Amino acid sequence: MGAQAPFGEEGDDPVRRRELLAILAGATSNAVLGASPADAQEPARPSLAGLEDLLLHRQQHGTVPGPDPDPVTVSAAVDTSRRDFGACRYDALARALPSRIALAQALRDDHPEQAATAVAELYTMATRLCIKLGEDGLAAITADRALTTALGGADGLTVAEAHRMVSSAWRRQGHFARATDVAITAAQRLAADRNIPRSERLSVLGNLYATAAYTAAKRGDRDAARELIAEAEATAGQLGHDALLRGAVFGPGQVLLHRISISHLLGDAGQAIAYARRIDPAALPTTERRARYWIDVARAFDQWGKPERCYRALLAAEQAAPQEVGRGSVRVMAAGLMRHDRALPGVRAFVHRVEASGRV
Repeated sequence: MGAQAPFGEEGDDPVRRRELLAILAGATSNAVLGASPADAQEPARPSLAGLEDLLLHRQQHGTVPGPDPDPVTVSAAVDTSRRDFGACRYDALARALPSRIALAQALRDDHPEQAATAVAELYTMATRLCIKLGEDGLAAITADRALTTALGGADGLTVAEAHRMVSSAWRRQGHFARATDVAITAAQRLAADRNIPRSERLSVLGNLYATAAYTAAKRGDRDAARELIAEAEATAGQLGHDALLRGAVFGPGQVLLHRISISHLLGDAGQAIAYARRIDPAALPTTERRARYWIDVARAFDQWGKPERCYRALLAAEQAAPQEVGRGSVRVMAAGLMRHDRALPGVRAFVHRVEASGRV
């Protein structure tokens, strides 16, 4: 299905609009979803109890430490964590992170720099997971652990990415000015570090600017948001393509994804959808990015007062990654569709699934 098929054209007459919605329903269910809403499973909300134990007790509570790890094993643990997040396997990631962090920490005596980089990256992954699950208090702790560990000997890219997690944690606490400053300062430092390969530097640099732009939009600073996303776009232009680096994605397509989010935050749903039309979701490099795309499209249609299209976008997000629709903001949006239950077949079952996925 082409990228524009879910959106249609504005200004259609009522008959054409009904036909379009019927086509949209069939196309989305068959080509995008692949299964009817009734076939979808109800995923349980991932438990962060193991991560909480690790943060409280400095080790995985109730377990016996294993043999001394080696660099290959630790590197594989980090890579698997990145893949779990990218595939939206949040339950598997939540279960495995505590032991993987403990494994990487045990490498410190013999390989301190690799241990610092691996532990910081795993705490960065933990922060991203906590944000997905709406655990803002835990996200603040894991972001601090990521940055503290990175500053203790990790490479410059890991330090910059840890700063981005701190910025995100500050934003989630409502400290928008501080969050923006953290991301911009980290970007400036990274831009000056010529010891890092150019493509890797540009990838992390662009994500820092995009994060700062999103935060500026969150606080309603339209001018700063536009200036910062323009910086991210210029950086993406230098990179020339979307690249997956250490579990994070950046490039021209990712700038468009951020523009969708920023336009929505600034109250311009029509502009958000215009940006969304320019993206082929099937070409996005990870399941997490595809699911995020559909959720942002749903938010824009919800803001625009188009419940049918909002619902179809949410169904597409659910099909892409069932665990992604358990997020609090998605549950609120889905619940708002209940008042349209007569016009949206299956919406009650969908809301039930979303609510179930948000419960521990």
